[in-house]
Amino acid sequence: MKKIKVYTAEHHNPWFNLATEDWLFKQQSDRQHILFLWRNKPCVVIGRFQNPWIECDLPAMERDSVTLARRQSGGGAVYHDLGNTNFTFMSPIDDYDIQRNFSIILDALKRFDIKGETSGRNDLIADGKKFSGSAFKKNSKKAFHHGTLLIDADMTALPLYLTPDKEKLQSKGIRSVSSRVTNLKALNGEITHENLCSAIIEQFYSIYEDEVEVVDLQTEFLSSHPDLHETYEHYSSWSWLYGSSPHFSHPISSRFDWGRITLDLEVIKGVITDVEISSDTLSLEFIRFLQEALPSTPYTPEAVYHSLVTEGEKKLEPSLHAMADDVAALITKECS
Repeated sequence: MKKIKVYTAEHHNPWFNLATEDWLFKQQSDRQHILFLWRNKPCVVIGRFQNPWIECDLPAMERDSVTLARRQSGGGAVYHDLGNTNFTFMSPIDDYDIQRNFSIILDALKRFDIKGETSGRNDLIADGKKFSGSAFKKNSKKAFHHGTLLIDADMTALPLYLTPDKEKLQSKGIRSVSSRVTNLKALNGEITHENLCSAIIEQFYSIYEDEVEVVDLQTEFLSSHPDLHETYEHYSSWSWLYGSSPHFSHPISSRFDWGRITLDLEVIKGVITDVEISSDTLSLEFIRFLQEALPSTPYTPEAVYHSLVTEGEKKLEPSLHAMADDVAALITKECS
């Protein structure tokens, strides 16, 4: 058995790429060193313990067809597009060396006259600016180290999708930290995804003194591997993308023609579990309806609309339907 394997993926589906990474980590030999190189179409990838309602401007992402994805490892939210190359190293736990992985990347960059260096435990920098961040995961037999390489990413996109104005949300999740970043293209205009990947693969071969045929993973690979397809379904599911979020509370308040209302929503695993309501409305029936309708509702526009508007048309007096519409629109705006 060869001691190394190399995989690439050029389909750019972030859910499939993250599922493939997870699948490789679980299914491949415990004794092999694996290199996986991949790119995603425009997306925001949040860490395992992050909250998309806090980290992301979800309406802007939906407007611009930017996909939300969640990875298994920790750390902060990052924006990916085709100007960003992702790398994953997997190794047996007794031969896992983060610095060796970094050296493969840095030595590959030397071929482009780019002198990079490590910064802290997670980052690579050049000219004092970050061009790569990493995250890590281990089990009893294997470890993986994955990270990003900014080659020609759209830097203007980061503030569009990663800096929503939702400071009032109270969350136990991990918050992202911004850094001074640079594209490698700014240091050498000749560098591309293709030639950098080739350089990394060659350096990987050199380090391990072995060569293998590169396997390009296409989406058709899903149909021939049911366990990979199952992993893909998990990574693309609402329960993983939203339901894995930490517990948070979300106070919402607004004034309408019928009065002011404040709702303090408790959300656990993406589902409203409790609501405290204060209002100067004269309709106690409407307040009781909200107290009964909102708990157990997923924190999504579709679910909130169904619980308040669709069910409200069945359970409320017609004169209260407009109030249900107002509150549904208020919460929907906040949870989008």
